[in-house]
Amino acid sequence: MKKILILSLFSALLITGCSIKNTGPQTLSVDEAKAKVGKFINDNLMQPGKTATIKDIIEEGGLYKVTVEIGQGQDVTSYMSKDGTKFFPQVMDVAEVTKQTADKNNQQNNAAAAQKTNAPKADKPTVELFVMSYCPYGTQIEKGIIPAVAALGKTIDFSIKFCDYSMHGEKEVTENLRQTCIEQEQPTKYLSYLSCFLQAGDYASCLKQASVNASKLQACTDATDKKYQITAKFNDKSQWPTGNFPPFDVFKADNTKYGVQGSPTLVVNGQQVESGRDSASLLNTICSSFNNQPSECQKQLSNATPSSGFGQGTGTNSSGGCATN
Repeated sequence: MKKILILSLFSALLITGCSIKNTGPQTLSVDEAKAKVGKFINDNLMQPGKTATIKDIIEEGGLYKVTVEIGQGQDVTSYMSKDGTKFFPQVMDVAEVTKQTADKNNQQNNAAAAQKTNAPKADKPTVELFVMSYCPYGTQIEKGIIPAVAALGKTIDFSIKFCDYSMHGEKEVTENLRQTCIEQEQPTKYLSYLSCFLQAGDYASCLKQASVNASKLQACTDATDKKYQITAKFNDKSQWPTGNFPPFDVFKADNTKYGVQGSPTLVVNGQQVESGRDSASLLNTICSSFNNQPSECQKQLSNATPSSGFGQGTGTNSSGGCATN
């Protein structure tokens, strides 16, 4: 009975003209494809009065590769599926497009880097360095910039400011406050104190070495603490804007103005700039912001990158920073 059913089905297929072969789209011959694509282009894609010519058509990659002359000797390479149902008017070379995209991105990155390297010029540049007092990368750039600042002297306006949050505990909040007051009220003693502090973080002996007036310093820290509620905010975690680190709001307006995200951030004439952290690079970066460079810019300083953290010595990392992102 099974054999009879199979024979009956086969006979029915023959009688009705049905076939068990694939009845999908049929492949066009080269001549058929040439005629079809030519008609399609001229009927649908060309401007009135313009005629395209199919110069060549060959099989390639499972498609028909079509060379189309669209006028004035201009050839365009397109593709059509072998069944004539799909037309691909533009060929994109994957490697070439990838290279073009990479080149474009590099140009944009270089332009952004150049913008960060070249600060606006001024007769007397303003140089602001934002750090956290216990950030190892903040101390690194401080060790590099002090000789540059000393070399330039009164030809620039220089100040160290602090990020608007602290990542290294209560000792950093206290040190930020201490340095802020020394710099603002006893400025001639500040770089001496800072140079000493950067060696071992021993603020007590450095206050004595730099001859900082203790009573004047205490009055300033008390007043500044009260004004910005530094200790109060440290003790109340609900006021920590990052959720993890206490605020230090003395320079909050400047942090916001310049878009400071972490330590260190160098701002010259109101614009963030990037620089190596060795003294020679920092001198060159600052000197590039003069309208007319003074003779101080010719001084030869060390091009050795200081070590990160406290202490003397050299290092290799000139890109690390302390930030929440």
